Amino acid sequence: MKFCDRLKELRKNSTFTQKELANNLGISVTAYQYYEAGKNQPSIENLIKLADMFNVTLDYLTGRID
Repeated sequence: MKFCDRLKELRKNSTFTQKELANNLGISVTAYQYYEAGKNQPSIENLIKLADMFNVTLDYLTGRID
């Protein structure tokens, strides 16, 4: 599974909105939407923050493991 698909799946299975996640990352909602659309990739700092927010490993978040 690609990162963008995994990210979207994790968000939909959580209580987070795109706006909340963007605020927690310190980015715009549009920038976050680009992550989910596969148009942009987050920095390693934001990858770590996302993994922590969803309580998953970086390998899982990035689609390296199921």
